[in-house]
Amino acid sequence: MSAQAKTAAKSDRLIRGATGDWEVVIGMEVHAQVTSKSKLFSGASTEFGGAPNSHVSLVDAAMPGMLPVINEECVRQAIRTGLGLKAKINLRSVFDRKNYFYPDLPQGYQISQYKSPVVGEGIVSVDLEGGETIDVGIERLHLEQDAGKSLHDRHPNFSYVDLNRSGVALMEIVSKPDLRSSEQAMAFLTKLRSILRYLGTCDGNMDQGSLRADVNVSVRRPGEPLGTRCEIKNVNSIRFIGQAIEHEARRQIEIIEDGGTIEQETRLFDPTRGETRSMRSKEEAHDYRYFPDPDLLPLEVSPDTVAALERELPELPDEKRARFVASFGLSAYDAGLLVAERDTAAYFEAVAQGRDAKAAANWVINELTGRLNKEGQDINASPVSAAQLGAMLDLIADGTISGKIAKDLFEILWSEGGDPRAIVEARGMKQVTDVGAIAKVVDEIIAKNPDKVADARTNPKAIGWFVGQVMKASGGKASPQAVNDLLKSKLGL
Repeated sequence: MSAQAKTAAKSDRLIRGATGDWEVVIGMEVHAQVTSKSKLFSGASTEFGGAPNSHVSLVDAAMPGMLPVINEECVRQAIRTGLGLKAKINLRSVFDRKNYFYPDLPQGYQISQYKSPVVGEGIVSVDLEGGETIDVGIERLHLEQDAGKSLHDRHPNFSYVDLNRSGVALMEIVSKPDLRSSEQAMAFLTKLRSILRYLGTCDGNMDQGSLRADVNVSVRRPGEPLGTRCEIKNVNSIRFIGQAIEHEARRQIEIIEDGGTIEQETRLFDPTRGETRSMRSKEEAHDYRYFPDPDLLPLEVSPDTVAALERELPELPDEKRARFVASFGLSAYDAGLLVAERDTAAYFEAVAQGRDAKAAANWVINELTGRLNKEGQDINASPVSAAQLGAMLDLIADGTISGKIAKDLFEILWSEGGDPRAIVEARGMKQVTDVGAIAKVVDEIIAKNPDKVADARTNPKAIGWFVGQVMKASGGKASPQAVNDLLKSKLGL
């Protein structure tokens, strides 16, 4: 039995209904826009944000006589993604026509893959809170072209169609129904997004539609067969995915417990109301009348091509985390935080090189990342460079500044920039290590507080009050180690 199966019905993941416990079963279909300058079957630009219908070729607009030509780079990106997901690469795959009619689908069909996708089964290891890891199976990854976009807010009586996205290459990554909670689903998509960004095959910008997910949700009594699923379409936020699953599971449980049955259907999530609503009855594969696209030959890839792409893969999050634990002595938790984003991991490595890695990790995770999150910025927009933070850590390590002074210095670097050592020199921020000068301050505080002295001699923890007073009197510049040593000596502790 797999680790997933063993943990599937954990009591803390069950949802309590009016008539007992229920288990939610979740599968996901993730649509990831391929990182490519041009579309899947045309040379039109994929750049985001162009004026409506400014990135449309005759192929994208389905003009008569126009034939699709496969974009080799999109195929390579799909294979690289499959390798990153530890999946089987199919050397022969077929493009099919998926027939449906909608105003923003000019051909009247979508070129996709059905029975013969470019990538087969794979696996994603997902870390959960509490140190648990689950393996989520990948059913397949296939290439397909995106549709355009209908705009309903430009005119009171008409809808408009923007075909800029028409023909953009998508990778549809289909998971197996291995997820058992909204938390697991959110963690899975977070990990998948991280892998795609490491590979450089999708930028993962959910706010721009580059990554979105259809979420299949069903409920059942623990141990019973799978229930009827409903699909929640085009959710473009990890937080919304969690909310949509929570609402949909509760909705289905209430219907069943009231004596009703779940109809297989497609639903939309309304983030304003925090609820799902019906969109249409769910189509089956035969409704789309799939058949091989007569304009495209089967796609054949050589083993040498796959091997070459595998050799070029970057170090992925799981491998990088293992290296950070082994080489830098970090905890698995801290290493996981640092490798979640490729740029953050690179920043940390630049800071930690030749220095105390644990101190570097603490500063990157707590001070830097905390401040960036507060300001709504990512690591690439950090006002404090890796070189500046590293130089600051050197000042702490050689005793030039204390940890408290370092926080003040960090604020200066954030708002003003500059060379850390030069700032410390110019602003007199060096910590005081002169034992004689510190002893004078210690003696004065001891002399003024005989009651505190008596307390400290019976309760050694009370020395903390003296440390605070000395640091305050020195403007935070006294060496904490020197202060502690002097106090222990003078108080006889």
